[in-house]
Amino acid sequence: MPTTTPFREAVTNCPEVVLAAVGGATLVCGTRPELIKLAPLVRLFGDEGTIVYTGQHYDESLYERIRAHLPPSNRFHELGVGGGRRGDQLGRTISAVDEVLATHPGRVVLVQGDTTSALAGALAANAHGLPLVHVEAGLRSHDRAMPEEHNRVLIDHLADLCCAPTELNRRNLLAENVPAERIAVTGNTVVEALEAALPPAAERAAVLAARRLVRDRYVLATIHRPENVDDPDRLAVILGELARLPLPVVFPLHPRTAKSVDRFGLGRLLEPLDVTEPQAYPDFLALAAETALIVSDSGGIQEEASVLKRPVVVVRRSTERPEIAGTFGVLVPAGPSIGAEAARWLDDVAGHRERLRGLPSPYGDGSASARIVAALGHLSGGPGGEAPGPGRSPG
Repeated sequence: MPTTTPFREAVTNCPEVVLAAVGGATLVCGTRPELIKLAPLVRLFGDEGTIVYTGQHYDESLYERIRAHLPPSNRFHELGVGGGRRGDQLGRTISAVDEVLATHPGRVVLVQGDTTSALAGALAANAHGLPLVHVEAGLRSHDRAMPEEHNRVLIDHLADLCCAPTELNRRNLLAENVPAERIAVTGNTVVEALEAALPPAAERAAVLAARRLVRDRYVLATIHRPENVDDPDRLAVILGELARLPLPVVFPLHPRTAKSVDRFGLGRLLEPLDVTEPQAYPDFLALAAETALIVSDSGGIQEEASVLKRPVVVVRRSTERPEIAGTFGVLVPAGPSIGAEAARWLDDVAGHRERLRGLPSPYGDGSASARIVAALGHLSGGPGGEAPGPGRSPG
């Protein structure tokens, strides 16, 4: 179980007491996964939290569906930054977040993960002299071709508190000379977000029945990363491998993937698949919980698979979540290895389900948000510590 060394004593604090001491906090996010993973913290902060949604994910299917499941808040700022070139998007997002922080200052800024929005929030917080907390710190793919790798490294070194999900993430930070007193191992908030959103068995069965699916007799696939969908040959290979799997493949179609399929004239390759629009989070979890296998290039789904105890074939050249390798998942490049690895998992679905059921998720026990808030008590001058300014250690 994750610990919060060097914030051990803070773990025992009542989160409500710490929240009162922390005062206002601003949570900056811009994508569906960030909204999902920050939802437990949004619930804890309540009226003490201000949410800044940049609009990096601006497609209705990616945003409105998950927004409907967030706790109500009167302090929700939608910035509508939208897409565009990476550098231009980053500049516009920094400016937009800066404006919110100037007019609605909180005592602490929290960002989650490794998106352009997270980096923009970190830079805006630094410009305003506000302490910065990085939720999901210390993840490393060691693949500099990934824009997200640049983002997460920069955010970690700007942060006053790095909330690392796992011990491996803590070691990554220490290897980069991030001081130990700025690191708290908390687990990942995805565990409690998933547990709160996962429909009960009867509702999951209804979701399957509506799609004429049978438990353990279909594959769930999601593909959206630029390395896979911006290359027509690679995308064609992936879709072809999915079509050849021996079970029906449910394929929620990401807007980026849909545009690539249309641009490259690959529509015929979708015909053998059960294509659907992006799902609301509970409906997606219902499909993921009952599937025989997940095939995906998503980072968050790798974590979710370990909580749901389902196997995942990760279609990427590298991953920042190696904790699941050899247990819940396997990393493969786009190509025939997709089908080969899928066949290995599909040869004994019931046996694999039983084996994985006994394995703990490496991402914690569902208490990450409470641990993060406890550590915040030190960062913001709550029980156990004086508030540091940016760049000072919260120990």
